[in-house]
This record gives sequence, structure tokens and C-alpha cells, in this order.
Amino acid sequence: MSEDLFISYAWTSDEHREWVRLLAANLKAAGYDVLVDVDLDYGDGLTGFMRRAVDCRHVLAVVDENYVDRADHLPGSGVGIENKWFREVRLDRPTTWLSVLFKDNPKHRLPAWLAPCNPKSHSFNAAPATGDFPGSEQVEELWRWIEDLPANRDHAATVATLRARGKRLERVDRQRDPNSWANPSTEAEVHFDYERSPGHTYGLGVGVYGFKFNVSGRGPDSVYVYKDYIHAVGLNRTGASAVDELAAQLTPGRYVEAAVGQQVILQNDHGAVCVLDVLDVQAEQTEPTYLPESIRFRYRILLDS
Repeated sequence: MSEDLFISYAWTSDEHREWVRLLAANLKAAGYDVLVDVDLDYGDGLTGFMRRAVDCRHVLAVVDENYVDRADHLPGSGVGIENKWFREVRLDRPTTWLSVLFKDNPKHRLPAWLAPCNPKSHSFNAAPATGDFPGSEQVEELWRWIEDLPANRDHAATVATLRARGKRLERVDRQRDPNSWANPSTEAEVHFDYERSPGHTYGLGVGVYGFKFNVSGRGPDSVYVYKDYIHAVGLNRTGASAVDELAAQLTPGRYVEAAVGQQVILQNDHGAVCVLDVLDVQAEQTEPTYLPESIRFRYRILLDS
């Protein structure tokens, strides 16, 4: 199987199309790989994109009354073609493969071929007169079907719990992503919680003017700065500003010990030089509130290096 879900629907109106697209966007935001029928090329017959549709792990038909009419009476329409595909492969798929979402279809009408199959259904019909609108309960029922979970929710997590879990997972994933710990600018001021970043590393600049600032804690006002991932490091002890004078202060060792107020020199494998001023150092703190190890610095990449 390819994508998680294929959504079939009729282009009844611009409002209806927008509703379906918003539904697809919400499911994509939840992490599902969703294919919408507008992506299909009906001229390819039973090849190409059609194969992607019927090979999806699940198919969801958004059935309004117009959808039923097209499936039953317009075999050459998009809906008609899709229903022909579904009918031909349905018996080779699990019984939970195809489900129906009723919208603007208060009588729950189904295409003639599908009605005897008694497919799993989800009612998203709205009844404004009685204040009845689909909401989180219907959305939860939909994703439980996608995940092949039972309708019985005795052991189900609440939507609030799922959101909290998702937030925690996203935070961890963001911290693991090197792009969250980088600045492509040639100069900037940065607050870096290095304990939380992959390898205690922050990316500065890009391309031949790209550097990896690799650091670990040393004391209450100092850090170790490593040459790991670049070519060399040093300390500007003379106040030099010329590239040659800065390069002369690079050390052959693996690291330098940099305190607040000092300037670190970085050289990458392309020979470019970056100077970095240590503005503040925060050691790990547990009381009264937790603060991770961090450093605040200002850097400038020397483009004439």
C-alpha cells in the first residue's frame, strides 16, 4: 500500500471542495499521507494515478447527494470512474478498506452498488436548526477508523491527551532537528541552550562560510569550544581584527576555554574565519526553577577571509 488515505468526492460547489480540502489538510496535519482525487489523471485508465488511489491503505468517500447521482448516472464523471475502480477491487481489500462520510446527505443515500455492502460510515451532516454540527467526536471516530481501532473507546485516550502527547513529540523532534539550531546570517546575536541541541552544536552561516559552533560547559562563566566539525579554534588574546593576525592565534589543540568577555576564533575547512564574542554563560540551574546550560554570544563571519 502507498498513501494512508484516498479521499473521493464530487465537485458539487466551491464551498464543498473547500470543506473537503480542509478535511484533508487536518488529516495531513495529524500525520497522515492523504491523496485527493484532484491529483488523479483519469485519462490514464487503470494505470498511473488510479493505481495510487486503489492502493491506498484506506479510501474515504465523501458522499453528498450529488456524489450519489454522479456515481449512479454519470459513469464518465470523475466520481463515476472512481466508483468503477472501487467496485472492481473492493473484494480484494479488507472490509475496513472503504468507508463513507455523509455530508449534506440527511437521508444517508449511497451509490446503488455500494448500498448492499453496508460500509462503515461517519455522519458529518449538520443540522443548523437544532444546533447539531460535527465536531471533535466525529473527527476522532474518523481517525480511529484510519488506524483500524475498534469503535469501543474504553481504552481510548482523550483528544486533550493526544494533543498533549503530540506537543511533546513535536518539541522533541524540533530539538533533534539541526535546522532548529542554526542561523544562516553572516552576523547575529544568539542565545544557545546547548544542552538541548544535537551534539551541543549550533550552525553559523552557510556553504563555504558555514561553521559548526561546538560547545560544552566548563564553569559558571566559561565554556569549552571545540574544533570538532570544523578545522581549528583559538582565542583572540591580542584584540586583532585582521584575518592573518586572527589565524595566527588558532591552536593545534582540540578546544579552547572561553570565558565571558573573550572572543573565540573559528576556522572552517574552507579556510574562512568567524569571530565569536562570549556575552554570557549560564550553568545548569535546578532551583528555584530549572534552567539548562546555555551561552549567549555574538558572531561575525569575515567574508574577506
